[in-house]
Amino acid sequence: MKKVIVAIDSFKGCLTSAEANQAASDGILAKMPEAKVVQVPVSDGGEGFMEAFQAAMGGQLVEVNVKDPLMRTIVAQYLVQDDTAVIEIAKASGLTLLSPEERNPMVATSYGTGQLVVDAVRKGCKRIIVGLGGSATSDCGIGMLRAIIDSLTSGRACSRSAIESSSDGSRSIAAFAKGGSWDDVRELDDVRFTIATDVTNPLCGENGAAHVFGPQKFAPQGATHEQILALDARAKRFAEASAKHLGRDCQNMPGAGAAGGLGYAFLQYMNADCRSGIDLLLDTIHFDDLLQDANLVITGEGSADRQTLMGKLPFGILQRAQQHHVPVMLIAGRIADEQLLLDAGFSRVACINPPGLPLDIAMQPTTAKENIRKTVGI
Repeated sequence: MKKVIVAIDSFKGCLTSAEANQAASDGILAKMPEAKVVQVPVSDGGEGFMEAFQAAMGGQLVEVNVKDPLMRTIVAQYLVQDDTAVIEIAKASGLTLLSPEERNPMVATSYGTGQLVVDAVRKGCKRIIVGLGGSATSDCGIGMLRAIIDSLTSGRACSRSAIESSSDGSRSIAAFAKGGSWDDVRELDDVRFTIATDVTNPLCGENGAAHVFGPQKFAPQGATHEQILALDARAKRFAEASAKHLGRDCQNMPGAGAAGGLGYAFLQYMNADCRSGIDLLLDTIHFDDLLQDANLVITGEGSADRQTLMGKLPFGILQRAQQHHVPVMLIAGRIADEQLLLDAGFSRVACINPPGLPLDIAMQPTTAKENIRKTVGI
């Protein structure tokens, strides 16, 4: 009996990981009814991260009233299993929570993510895994830290104006002190944080959060050069003030630039470990054990090109499979740099969409599912 592992990332705006996996499974079984197909929902820290971990380890979803990036009350979820919580920051601070016209990282806050952290800590969680991806913010996690201080110290309740005034990095430490110092937050002392991201960028500079990821977080008319410089300068001021206050500086650590600098806040203020999102998930589900008797792995993503080889989810899966000499097929809605992908070790690279298919039709879930079924029919 042939064993096939299916572990496909979400096709953003089209299919979830679970939906893509099911379509692939249907295609395999249509051709090989006797095959054993193992479906593995996956995510590298962005969309579907919480759901992937729930499929891997079980647990219950907890609903919390939090603030969205513009400080409007919404309901967000996180996952709890025993004393472990899994938080997907996009649930409270994500770009998808805003209309295109509302996008503006100059004002968007990560406050809601801090509220999720506080709720998990109050429920007794001692390990918190945080998926960093899809954020609408570029506030270096200042909003998140503010929410934690407001809830876990005796400081004054936070108003919108307090968040905005504390968003200037040169004044943030002073603002924290006035509203309850970070040094007074003791409830996090025995909580271990792990951040999951495929982003290795530092916080500041040309390769930092503002310059690399900031432009995509603005309204459709885009960001001005001055706005990006202002975001970067704000991050630099905050990092310098934080380093002076805490006696260490994490701004250049890999992952600090993830999620508009939320990665930095977790590293600097919570001593978080930074892990590749896909490696963390694959360890959790004991993926290496699944590979022991596998004949083939099918992975994929919405668009595959040379950037796939820079730590993205399909490449992480390829690296694991290569250790066990299991071939890996890569599928995507769009393929570029095919030879590079083949040279990296993928046994087959296939675009699910036939030439000339209009994008609006290709993005329809029913069309994508059918094209996946046809493509993987081995």
